[in-house]
Amino acid sequence: MTNSTSTSSAGGFSPQWLALRERADHRSRNPQLADALKTRFLQREQITVVDLGCGTGSNLRATSQLLPDRQSWTLVDHDPALLTVARTALIAWADTSDISTGQLTLRKGRAELSVTFRCADLTRELDTVLGAKPDLVTASALFDLASEPFIQQFAAAVAKRRAVFYTVLTYNGIQRWLPRGPLDQQMNAAFHRHQMTDKGFGISAGPSAPVVLSDQFETHGFTVAEGDSPWRLGADDRALIAELAAGFAAAVRQTKAMKDADIDGWLKRGHTGAEVGHTDTLAIPGLQSRVESSDSTDD
Repeated sequence: MTNSTSTSSAGGFSPQWLALRERADHRSRNPQLADALKTRFLQREQITVVDLGCGTGSNLRATSQLLPDRQSWTLVDHDPALLTVARTALIAWADTSDISTGQLTLRKGRAELSVTFRCADLTRELDTVLGAKPDLVTASALFDLASEPFIQQFAAAVAKRRAVFYTVLTYNGIQRWLPRGPLDQQMNAAFHRHQMTDKGFGISAGPSAPVVLSDQFETHGFTVAEGDSPWRLGADDRALIAELAAGFAAAVRQTKAMKDADIDGWLKRGHTGAEVGHTDTLAIPGLQSRVESSDSTDD
């Protein structure tokens, strides 16, 4: 959902939007699931990772902290402009960087990361970008934009490689705005109608994506753990709230399900807070025990 409400460029989502949301994304990740991923690779010295829909590299910046010191990443996105921004942003984030060999090598703390960038259409090139046998396939805020058939195809491809799968911030349908208003429920319903349209992968799974992901990986014998990762936005997130509300209203307007005057009135009310529900998912091949990672304190 948080992708669907963003300001987008001709090729996808704008770097400005992705930068605006990064702080909220990182703090919202489910800590129990992050710990479970870290534990999974604790005894490894090195790891290969494929990051799908990488945007400006935010997922790498957060997930790399959980992994062994030697990491080889392939960052995949359909928008070449975002890949260019990702390269620049990662060089700025790292303690040191080296591109003398044509390969981007980053050092951050104790970790050494080798990073390859690949521009690709996942609907046509999924098998190619996943490669022979990655240790980990990951993504952030992607699968609520994907269709159920694509998720089915994706789970089968990951299962074939026996890779661990970890995705964060998949929209799950929970949405609350502050202050509350009489049009909130109608706006939410219209937004969900917009989200379950074609975003480039076929008709999107939208808020049912976490359930579809879990079902598909369990079908392939994976142990699946899920955890809540809601955005809880307040006074320190004013710019993000404003952009989120504007994108939300624009999506609702496209459905023609509400009068423009009502949408304008909803926007003019001014929002001081928002909660957007997400689910993180970790799927591990060949394990029988379930990692319990849901945060019981979240509604």
